[in-house]
Amino acid sequence: MIFRQLFEPLSSTYTYLLGSSETGQAVLIDPVIVAVERDLAELGRLGLSLAFTVETHIHADHITAALELKKRSGSRIAAPACERLPCADFGIEEGRPLRLGGIELQPLHTPGHTAGHFCYLAGDRVFTGDALLIDGCGRTDFQDGDADVLYRSVHEKLFVLADEILVYPAHDYKGRHVSSIAQERQGNARLGGERSLEGFTKLMAELKLPYPDFIDYAVPGNRLCGVCPCDLPDELEKYCRQMTSSPQG
Repeated sequence: MIFRQLFEPLSSTYTYLLGSSETGQAVLIDPVIVAVERDLAELGRLGLSLAFTVETHIHADHITAALELKKRSGSRIAAPACERLPCADFGIEEGRPLRLGGIELQPLHTPGHTAGHFCYLAGDRVFTGDALLIDGCGRTDFQDGDADVLYRSVHEKLFVLADEILVYPAHDYKGRHVSSIAQERQGNARLGGERSLEGFTKLMAELKLPYPDFIDYAVPGNRLCGVCPCDLPDELEKYCRQMTSSPQG
């Protein structure tokens, strides 16, 4: 399998490229609209054609590139079936793998950050979206988030995986790229070690995080598979402006 981890600095989002040397096709997990040119250039450099974009959830901090990539490359859009997005071509459901040559993504429904959140197990790695971050997790106070549900999702779907499974999150804000199930099960500051369900829900309730700057534009835009709103305030235009370059992680 061909694998690249790509980093978009504005939203600190990791996009994952998985390519099949057998078929010459690729999947992008959580692509970002401002990094379209970067992703297309990377696919071209690797000699791959994009077959699918895959979303872990409806994002609140960036606009997905799914629709733009479909227009420009002919790729299909895969998104959680429970979100009922009319723009999606393939509905992600647990127990229904997405296969592409030698690549197989096993969807794991992991609600709690959002109700329709999915992680994807692919061989020796799991793409955890916002459900499980390196030494943390996504917030649970919007988009039908629920701390109790997230705790159970992580403990019952992710922490039961083999120790050596590599953890690739959707975001990191400290320059970290990868962890492991063993590392997170033992040492995750919010969910690991001896942290109880009651302790976790109390911790999350006391975070008192600010309202996300972009959520009121990102969520409706992402429910359309990546449409930038036309009424963006000047200070938020950067979230839809095309970038000429973006660092890779």
